[in-house]
Amino acid sequence: MDLRRWLDEAVTANETWSRTFGQVTPHPSLRIDDERFGAAFDLFSERLRDNFPFFHPRYAGQMLKPPHPAAVVGYLSAMLINPNNHALDGGPATAAMEREVVARLAAMFGLDTHLGHLTTSGTIANLEALFVARELHPDRGVAYSAEAHYTHSRMCGVLGIEGHPVPVDGRGAMDLDALEELLRAGRVGTVVLTAGTTALGTVDPIHEALALRERYGVRIHVDAAYGGFFTLLAGSDGPEGLPEEPWRAIAQCDSVVVDPHKHGLQPYGCGAVLFRDPAVGRFYLHDSPYTYFTSEELHLGEISLECSRAGAAAAALWLTFQLLPPTRDGLGQVLAAGRRAAVRWAELIEESEHLDLYQRPELDIVGYFPVTEPATLSRIDAASARILQDGMADAEDPVFVSTLRVGAEAMAARHPKIAQDADGARILRSVLMKPESEDYVDHLHQRLEQLAQRTDL
Repeated sequence: MDLRRWLDEAVTANETWSRTFGQVTPHPSLRIDDERFGAAFDLFSERLRDNFPFFHPRYAGQMLKPPHPAAVVGYLSAMLINPNNHALDGGPATAAMEREVVARLAAMFGLDTHLGHLTTSGTIANLEALFVARELHPDRGVAYSAEAHYTHSRMCGVLGIEGHPVPVDGRGAMDLDALEELLRAGRVGTVVLTAGTTALGTVDPIHEALALRERYGVRIHVDAAYGGFFTLLAGSDGPEGLPEEPWRAIAQCDSVVVDPHKHGLQPYGCGAVLFRDPAVGRFYLHDSPYTYFTSEELHLGEISLECSRAGAAAAALWLTFQLLPPTRDGLGQVLAAGRRAAVRWAELIEESEHLDLYQRPELDIVGYFPVTEPATLSRIDAASARILQDGMADAEDPVFVSTLRVGAEAMAARHPKIAQDADGARILRSVLMKPESEDYVDHLHQRLEQLAQRTDL
């Protein structure tokens, strides 16, 4: 699509709509001439150059990529109106769009019934899920994997409830035996399972944990902020296919969080929280005599902790879903490319003399480290740090990765021959969430091998 054309169409459509209410002369206090704006914009453009190339497949560092052009056009179109999806009075059109996209997300996870809304981030979405957990079990805490995102520990502190980190197994997933031992004490009311950890994309055994819910009467919340859209690949054929069981089990869990601003091709911030039981809406009950006055329908602000929220975020996601719906043949094809890239790179690393695979990728995140002599944690740590810096500093053919610190015990479980002369080491980590990575991964591998071959540590 021609982004310039449709951005112009967005401005024109807004002007046409605005004129139906009569001409308005801009107030003198808001007027800025083009020459003055041009000077400010030149400075602004120069400042924006101080960024990494998130759009390019040579950037494989963090969970960052530009939004789809359709999302940009949708966001801009609504932003010119600037609706607030807290209340129907503030954003009737975008509130309706939000309900529609949330329903599509619920259908993607197989939820028959749901209550949910968009949020400004996965952090806030998880806060809302844990808030409901506290209201349902005010005298019990929350259990989460030791590899779960730090937001769960932090939000337990915010909510004043006890958090219980649970040890992980050899692939970094929650150890269900350790979880059951914790549940026997009766101090946990909600278990958080992760569908795609931030570190390596590990998926907890959600389907196996359901039995513990019935046995101990706990709730199960799924943090699928990063990995949620990969449910579209569950049971697919080919290298991108994923096991069905954990993804299908999400439909039986009590709540789930997903971030469209990650694999949903949206600009920041756009998260979402969904509850299987709409009755939990009672915990949000409040009165706002100056807000809810044009409709007897449920306002989105009546089922969210946040107040003002950008209606433009809902508009952007709605327009994107018209073109790339959250289905296997739609958005699923975008994720499939990144997944295939990760599988391909893992195979290349396994064949390499200069790089070693930390563990097989489960989604589209690859963890690996340079081969060193001797093979010690301290040497791996130093070599990984050097590769990170050298890759970014190369002016002709830069490559951007990230590092991940792993403990000595975790490394020993996967690579027992590496000498433990330190308590841990940094390894290399690459996120292949851009579909263009599929055609670029061979070059990425070649560059990382070149960087790893340097011996002047």
